[in-house]
Amino acid sequence: MPKSKSRKKKKPTSRPYVPRKEKPRPKPAPRWYPYFMIGLMLLGVLVIVLNYMGLMPQGLRAAWLWVGLALIAAGFMAATRYR
Repeated sequence: MPKSKSRKKKKPTSRPYVPRKEKPRPKPAPRWYPYFMIGLMLLGVLVIVLNYMGLMPQGLRAAWLWVGLALIAAGFMAATRYR
């Protein structure tokens, strides 16, 4: 059987070296930020505890639980942004 003609392979073109751009470093959080995020979490726990003790207004008993959980969640979200 005859040999098939081989294709000429093209030489890969070399690209010029382009250095990567350095990403700017994020600024550190202000000094008050850790107190803020811990305060949110503790305030949420306090709202939940006071709700179960019956010291919060009784009309919106379930709403106070959600308010407390929302404050705790806000504290955790703030913690993810801490640098």
